[in-house]
Amino acid sequence: MTLLDLPHTLPAQGAAILVRTLYPLVRAEARAEAAASATGAAVDPADLEQAVWLRLLERPAGQGPPPDTARWVRDTVRAEARRARRTARRERPYRDERTADLTAGLFGGPERAALGADQRRMLHAAVDRLPGPCARLMRALLAPSDPTYREIAGELGMSQGSLGPIRSRCLGCLRRMLAAEVVAPELRGKER
Repeated sequence: MTLLDLPHTLPAQGAAILVRTLYPLVRAEARAEAAASATGAAVDPADLEQAVWLRLLERPAGQGPPPDTARWVRDTVRAEARRARRTARRERPYRDERTADLTAGLFGGPERAALGADQRRMLHAAVDRLPGPCARLMRALLAPSDPTYREIAGELGMSQGSLGPIRSRCLGCLRRMLAAEVVAPELRGKER
């Protein structure tokens, strides 16, 4: 038995009036509590609202509406927010072995692996067409051994401090080359 099942104790008009009366308070308290939890686990204000209405409807039939509804709403919203934060802190995402390495083509099957290999071939072909010292520098940066800047500088006979600016210019050149060959997808309608 819930508040909605109380035809003799609380008429349907009374329940509707109670909901209409409490709605702004429940909404404001839920939003305030969700905003206050910005430093902790995120709590959705709509979820808090729903939980408060559910708690109100779960009250035993003999009790009727709470005597001090404003205090009851505040206390219930805070309790539900604490419960939601505790739950969010304890939840851990399910770790699937297939999602461990998306770049290796383990997820998505052979199509993703073929696309990845094709993209790597295109990148290495574009790196080979770079002018001046850019091709050597980019090949060194893309080496599977993952050398440090000090090792790359020693290998190319450059100062370590000049690698960053040269790398930036080379990446800009590479980006322009690849953009001319393949139209890159735009980010949310913005131009790169």
